[in-house]
Amino acid sequence: MPLYSITVNGKLKNVEVSSDTPLLWVLRDHLELVGTKFGCGIAQCGACTVHLEGNAVRSCSLTMDAVDGKSITTIEGLSENGTHPVQEAWKELDVPQCGYCQAGQIMTASAFLDKNPKPSESEIKAAMHGNICRCAAYTRIFKAVELAATKIS
Repeated sequence: MPLYSITVNGKLKNVEVSSDTPLLWVLRDHLELVGTKFGCGIAQCGACTVHLEGNAVRSCSLTMDAVDGKSITTIEGLSENGTHPVQEAWKELDVPQCGYCQAGQIMTASAFLDKNPKPSESEIKAAMHGNICRCAAYTRIFKAVELAATKIS
């Protein structure tokens, strides 16, 4: 099997896996970073969202061939102690219900706010549109992204 090198949360990691292994399973099964969740397996729900070179991507659909040599940030690496502005806003507004989708929601929101730190309500809704919340906590999610934007600016 090929050997791949990726930087995960600032640390170089070498993994020996099949070239078609999804990044999600490398993170969870090989690197034991289980904050990134499996949702649908077809890049439609957003539960597996991580940052690849600063962009929000669905890790269930990215193979190791596609990410070799690249930098990945997971929910565990977003901040050392949960103090990223998006994480703070999530806690302040008590966003999660079941919590399953929250890592993907937070990773999507943080990548979005990095690129658009002063978004409108419609821009927030559009950016978060692809992330499904089984509990339908969308109102709190959108408000938390708005709040996080004020903490970043």
